[in-house]
Amino acid sequence: MNAITHLMFQDGSARRAAERYVEIVPNSSIDRVVGNNGPGQIIRFTLAGRPFMAFESPPVHDFGFTPAMSTYLSCEAASEVDSVFEALSGGGTSLDARGRVRIQPRYGWCVDRFGVSWQIGIDAR
Repeated sequence: MNAITHLMFQDGSARRAAERYVEIVPNSSIDRVVGNNGPGQIIRFTLAGRPFMAFESPPVHDFGFTPAMSTYLSCEAASEVDSVFEALSGGGTSLDARGRVRIQPRYGWCVDRFGVSWQIGIDAR
């Protein structure tokens, strides 16, 4: 059994979002695209070594993404946090300015232009 993070899009942006994430996050790739562009298309991708799936839902639902569920990216340096945060938050919304959270030396929380919530911080290992 595998746990795969599933992102359901409803506006035709699933493939663009997956391609953008792979461009921003190191150790990432588009692994497989099933179906033609548009409703029903599935994009399987790896993000920082972890499997993800983006799905373009044929029906439009009365819900979307919520910041209550975020993808957390654990970085090794403040410069990496800054770079990834800037790229993901561009065209989106910052939910917490980097550095305000005291539990980590560097941190950012944003919703990207596709509506997906991201938290980015220093690796706490």
